[in-house]
Amino acid sequence: MKKKTTAEMLWPYFLKLLKERPMHVYELRQQVHKKFGWKPPTVTSYIVLHRLRRDGYVISELKEQKGRPPKKSYMITKKGEDLLRDGVKYLKEMCSGLT
Repeated sequence: MKKKTTAEMLWPYFLKLLKERPMHVYELRQQVHKKFGWKPPTVTSYIVLHRLRRDGYVISELKEQKGRPPKKSYMITKKGEDLLRDGVKYLKEMCSGLT
């Protein structure tokens, strides 16, 4: 059950964190570990962010770094905020139906 609600369902964790501030993949993975107690797989993280971007839930931009290659930073969109709100509502309703 834990795997189904963590690594296989990564998008709500990422959207929740991106609602706080823009982040790059490495930061997102660190923050999931810090705030939720597990570390998302690297490849899965990139796949999830690609799909979220493709579907309009996040946008990305390259941020220049002095003396280093630019990093891609992700930001949540209004559509992403709506998805997060609806997803949290669904999960709450599902859990309350199980009790």
